[in-house]
Amino acid sequence: MCRLMVWVFLCFAVTGLYLSRLVLAGDVTCSGIVTMRHRSEVISITDFGGVGDGKTLNTKAFRAAIYRIQHLRRTGGTLLYIPPGVYLTESFNLTSHMTLYLSKDAVIRATQDTDSWPLIDPLPSYGRGRELPGGRYMSFIHADGVHDVIITGENGTIDGQGEVWWNMWRQRTLQFTRPNLIELINSRNIIISNVIFKDSPFWNIHPVYCRNVVVRFVTILAPFDSPNTDGVDPDSSSNVCIEDSYISTGDDLVAVKSGWDEYGIVYGRPSSGITIRRITGSSPFAGIAIGSETSGGVQNVFAEHINLFNMGVGIHLKTNIGRGGVIRNITVSNVYMEKVRLGIKIAGNVGDHPDGNFNSNALPVVKDVVIRDVWGLNVQRPGSIEGLKNSPFTGICLSKINLHGEIKPGTSQWKCSDVSGAAIGVSPWPCSELTSPGQTGSCSSFI
Repeated sequence: MCRLMVWVFLCFAVTGLYLSRLVLAGDVTCSGIVTMRHRSEVISITDFGGVGDGKTLNTKAFRAAIYRIQHLRRTGGTLLYIPPGVYLTESFNLTSHMTLYLSKDAVIRATQDTDSWPLIDPLPSYGRGRELPGGRYMSFIHADGVHDVIITGENGTIDGQGEVWWNMWRQRTLQFTRPNLIELINSRNIIISNVIFKDSPFWNIHPVYCRNVVVRFVTILAPFDSPNTDGVDPDSSSNVCIEDSYISTGDDLVAVKSGWDEYGIVYGRPSSGITIRRITGSSPFAGIAIGSETSGGVQNVFAEHINLFNMGVGIHLKTNIGRGGVIRNITVSNVYMEKVRLGIKIAGNVGDHPDGNFNSNALPVVKDVVIRDVWGLNVQRPGSIEGLKNSPFTGICLSKINLHGEIKPGTSQWKCSDVSGAAIGVSPWPCSELTSPGQTGSCSSFI
């Protein structure tokens, strides 16, 4: 009877959290690409010996619970309930047809025992670990080849306890690339919502080779000086919806990627159909970013209603010689930024290489980029658009952009080279390479 009451309560809780947010102020949403499912069975981590005292290691409990979900295969799937408490654990794998539900005041906390952390192979589109040659540490919460997975709750916390990893990076004692907080590989129909992510060792949420992914109503936190703690990084993935979230980290808030140099070119899987909407945050790096790992291509990205504070760069499209790949059909609109070092940056000289085998003739293509309706205060420098001599950026369209602030002595307002496109209603006025829209047909339909 008790189990039945818990099940009924959780069904109503999940429905209430999701639907009340969905209709909030009638906001447009892309979250309908994945359906929030109601599970036919509810189990608790305490049923498997889980102890939320912050000291007991719960790895066996998590793995046993998920093993049960995987092998019993209940019709409609199973919800794994995490009650209030702090559950210390090593990394673990998710399975299909499951919901990981964190109650209010529930914390799933990563152990700081780095010696016991499992290693996995590098991603084929990267060829090696992102930081070091060879394999990489498995993400704290991991999934490969799953579908119909939900991570949600009542704003419970997933805590990566990343400081030990950040210190290893600073001291150059890492042996392999640090673990992400959550990584989903080759997976589909994923929802991540109403959870707080804290202190990831490396990137926070990394869907790679995935499709149909919703990240909504999440909070992602890490100190400003925490290295490479990107918020959400869709990577060689399609149909991804990122909405209604607050992100404050030590690196890009959202960065769309698609593989690294020759490995990404050979793998050849682009990121496409990415929607980023109603994101607020701060970072010493970028708010909305494309790249710099874009070797599989990035296309059809739409970002709107973005609020950025205390940023390094507001909007940043970045690639490099040797990347290859086509970046096209990128639209960023309705952005407010305040206290920002550089408002807009589109660059062909950003990012390192996995090894010396990259092809220097593999030049990236950047075209059909629209940035409009941007307002900025205390912006030190409005923008920089620097293409490549042998692969100029084309169709760069700027409209209704006002970036205000005191320019540092000796610096120009805009810096442009190897770029063509159009601008209208931009203040301060950008470079001469961007003509009026009437002179550039490719931009006239956008601005």
